[in-house]
Amino acid sequence: MLRGLNPILSPDLLHILRAMGHGDDIVIADANFPAESTGRRVARLDGLSATDVTEAVLSIMPLDSFVDDPAITMQVVDDPQATPPVVEAFQKIIEATADNPAAVKPIERFAFYDRAKAAFAIVQTGEGRLYGNIILKKGVIAP
Repeated sequence: MLRGLNPILSPDLLHILRAMGHGDDIVIADANFPAESTGRRVARLDGLSATDVTEAVLSIMPLDSFVDDPAITMQVVDDPQATPPVVEAFQKIIEATADNPAAVKPIERFAFYDRAKAAFAIVQTGEGRLYGNIILKKGVIAP
């Protein structure tokens, strides 16, 4: 155990977050996401929600302030204007927790998968809400 860290942050996830560099992406994925076939590195947090994991990650990882879209979600198939409740929850977490709050940007499903394939890592959660996937871009910590 360590002081000051959310206990959701497993040793594997802490290693991933520390190894990431500025501009690297991390995917926090729901239980339906094809993490193992998509990602180079996968950390599993099966019993946890994607929103809880997002909050824990953003409590120690800076969100990139040099890009327009540091937080990306997947558009709803056949209704790209819809905003699922889980995406609304992601937005509230970003506003409350991120050091550089930004608006969540939805992108088309297959574009999301392409971004996920290029991500540094994927965190597979037990999130049961549909569209409970988010890509976060790591920022820098100023000296």
